[in-house]
Amino acid sequence: MKNIVIIGCGQGIGFAAAKILSENNSVIGISRTQNNEVENLNIEFHPMDIISGNLDEITFPDVIDGLVYAPGSINLKPFNRFSVDDFKNDFETNVLGAVKTIQNLLPNLKKSESASVVLFSSVAAKLGMPFHASISASKSAVEGLTKSLAAELSTQKIRVNCIAPSLTDTNLASQLLSTPEKREASGNRHPLLRVGNAEEMARMTEFLLSDSASWITGQIIGIDGGMGSMKL
Repeated sequence: MKNIVIIGCGQGIGFAAAKILSENNSVIGISRTQNNEVENLNIEFHPMDIISGNLDEITFPDVIDGLVYAPGSINLKPFNRFSVDDFKNDFETNVLGAVKTIQNLLPNLKKSESASVVLFSSVAAKLGMPFHASISASKSAVEGLTKSLAAELSTQKIRVNCIAPSLTDTNLASQLLSTPEKREASGNRHPLLRVGNAEEMARMTEFLLSDSASWITGQIIGIDGGMGSMKL
C-alpha cells in the first residue's frame, strides 16, 4: 500500500483520482472545495486553499510515495481583455501551488523507494489556440517544471510526469459543455469526436503512480482525443 497525497481532490480529475487510488492506497486529499461524495471516500480529507494555506498544519506520513497536483483553471477570453492579475492568478494556481507543494513534501518523497509526482498541463500548451493565452502560458510552465524536476530528482528515485488533457467533462468545463450543441461542437473538434472524461485522466494518473511506470519520467502525456498530434 502506497501513501499518496492528492491536491485538488474535491472535484473533477482530482476527485476521480482520489476515488480510484483510495481503493488500494492510503490517500490524503487536500482541496478548497469538495462535493458530498468526498466524504464517502476512504481518504483523509483536509479543506485548504493550497495557495494561502499552511501545509505544516497537516501531519503527513513520514514516507510519501505519490503526489498528484490537480488544481486547474479555465480562463478564456481575447488577449486584450486579460489583465496582468489574470495571468498572475492562473500562474499561481497552476505553477506556484505545485512548486509550494513539491518543496514542502520533497523530504517525504525522498524517503520512498519509488516516488512519483504527477502534474497536469493542457493541450493548449502544445497547440496555438485563440483565447487561451493565460492558461497556455501557465501550463507551458508546468511542462517545463516537469522536465526540469524529472532530471534533477532522478538520482533521488523520484519520477515526475505530466498529463496534458484536452477538454474534459468536469465542473471546471461546465460552461463550455452546458448544452448538447456545445458538447457536440466541442467533441467534433477532436479526431475521436468526443470530449474526455475525468476517469480517463485518473486512470493514467493511477498508472504513472504505479510500479508499472517505474521507467517513465520527464514525459508530457497527451490524453486529448488525438487533438495534440493529428489533424483530420
